[in-house]
Amino acid sequence: MAGFDVDLFVIGGGSGGVRAGRIAAGHGAKVMVAEEYRMGGTCVIRGCVPKKLFVIGSHVHQEIEDAAGFGWTIPQATFDWPTLIANKDKEIARLEAAYTANVEKSGAQIVKSRAVFADPHTLLLADGRTVTAKYVLIATGGRPNHGAEIPGIEHVISSDEAFHLPQLPKRVVVQGGGYIALEFACIFAGYGSDVTLVYRGENILRGFDDDVRAHVRKEIEKRGITVLTGVTIDKVEKHGNEFTSYLSGGSSLASDRVMFAIGRHPNVANLGLEKAGVAINPKNGGIATDEWSKTSVPHIYAIGDVTHRTNLTPVAIREGHAFADTVFGKRPVEVDHSTIPTAVFSQPEVGTVGLTEAEARAKFSHVDIYKAEFRPIKATMSGRDTRVLMKLVVDATSDRVLGCHIVGDSAAEIVQAVAIAIKMKATKADFDATMAVHPTAAEELVTMRTPTARHVRQAAE
Repeated sequence: MAGFDVDLFVIGGGSGGVRAGRIAAGHGAKVMVAEEYRMGGTCVIRGCVPKKLFVIGSHVHQEIEDAAGFGWTIPQATFDWPTLIANKDKEIARLEAAYTANVEKSGAQIVKSRAVFADPHTLLLADGRTVTAKYVLIATGGRPNHGAEIPGIEHVISSDEAFHLPQLPKRVVVQGGGYIALEFACIFAGYGSDVTLVYRGENILRGFDDDVRAHVRKEIEKRGITVLTGVTIDKVEKHGNEFTSYLSGGSSLASDRVMFAIGRHPNVANLGLEKAGVAINPKNGGIATDEWSKTSVPHIYAIGDVTHRTNLTPVAIREGHAFADTVFGKRPVEVDHSTIPTAVFSQPEVGTVGLTEAEARAKFSHVDIYKAEFRPIKATMSGRDTRVLMKLVVDATSDRVLGCHIVGDSAAEIVQAVAIAIKMKATKADFDATMAVHPTAAEELVTMRTPTARHVRQAAE
C-alpha cells in the first residue's frame, strides 16, 4: 500500500480500536493508533471495569450482614472511600499499561494525541503533524449525555466524575433508568448512601423484559432505594456543599450529589468528518455504517459506540476484529448483531439474552412462557428478603428457546453460557434433556416443565 504513511490509522484507543489495530498489525498492516486521553477507552478507564470493581466492593456490607445467619460474628466494619478510589486507580493504571504494551507488541504504533480529518486520507494531530492513511477506522466511542439544558446543569455529575469523588456522598439523587443509572444507584446504596432514583418513564430498564423490570424495581426498593418514575429533574440549585433538585411534579429533593445517567452520545463532534465526507446516521446521531462497518466513504470504517448501533464493549471488540479480518486478513467477516447477551450489574444482577416476552409475542404466533420466582438457598439462612427470577421465552411452534431472562446472584455468569445454547437455536426439549446441577439457582432453567403462560395470536380476519 505504497504512497501512504500507514495502511491503517485508528482514531481511538478503546477496546474496539485496540482490537482492530492489533489484529490488522498481525495481518501485516502498518498501523497507527491515536488516543488523546488514556489507552483503554471508556470501558477500561471510566466504564465497565472500574464500575465492576465498585460493584464488587459494594456487596461486602451485605455479605457481612448475611454472615450472621451462618454463625459468623463479625465486629462492626468500617469503610474508607479514598482507599477504594486509590486501589481502583492503581488497577486501572495497570490495565492501561497492559493495553499499551499489547498494542506495541503487535507492531502497531501509538500516538498520544487527538487526531482529526484534514481530508479523506489525511489525519491532523494535535501537535500539527499530519499522517496519511490508506484506511481509517473511527473508534472514538461515546460520552455522557445530560439531556436538555436546565438551570443548574453545571452542578450535575456523570458516571465519569463518580469514579473520582473525594468522598462518599451521604445522599445521592440519580436521574436515569437504564444500565448506568441503576448500577450506580445500587453502588452508592451498597456503600451506605441514601439514594433516590428519578426516571421519566413508567418503569426502569426500558427495553428489558417487563417481568425483569418489575422484579428488579421491587428488589432495589426492598434494599432502601427510593424509585420515582414519571418525573424529571427540571432544576438543580447548589447551597454550599448541598444540592436541591426540583422535580417536574412540583416536589424537591435535597442531596450531597446529583448524578445524571440518562444516556450517551456518539463522540462525533469536531473530528473533521465533513472534510472526509463521512455521513451521520440521522436516526441516532452516530456515524452511519453498513453491515461491514463501512461508512459513506469506502476506505473509512467506524465501530463501537460511535456508530450508536449496540453500545456494548464486546460488540465493539467483535466489530473491530471483524473489520481487521475483512480488510487486512482477506477473510470477510460480518458481525451478527442479533441475540447479544447482556448484563446489568445492579443488585440483584440481571442477565438476559434473546427476545423479551413482548417481542416474541409480536413476532411469533404461538409463544410459551416458563417462569419461576423463588427464594435463593442463601436467603433461607441469612434471612434476607430477596427472590430470584428465571424466565424462558419459547416459540411454541418450533420449540426453539427465543429468550432467557434472569435476575439474581451470578445472573451474568449464567446467561453467558445460556447464550451459547440460544445462539445455536436450542429447543426447550434440549433444555429439558440437560441434567440439572443441584443445588443451584440455574437448575431452574432445565427443570421448568409446565408453561406459566401460553399466548396464541389470532389471525386477522
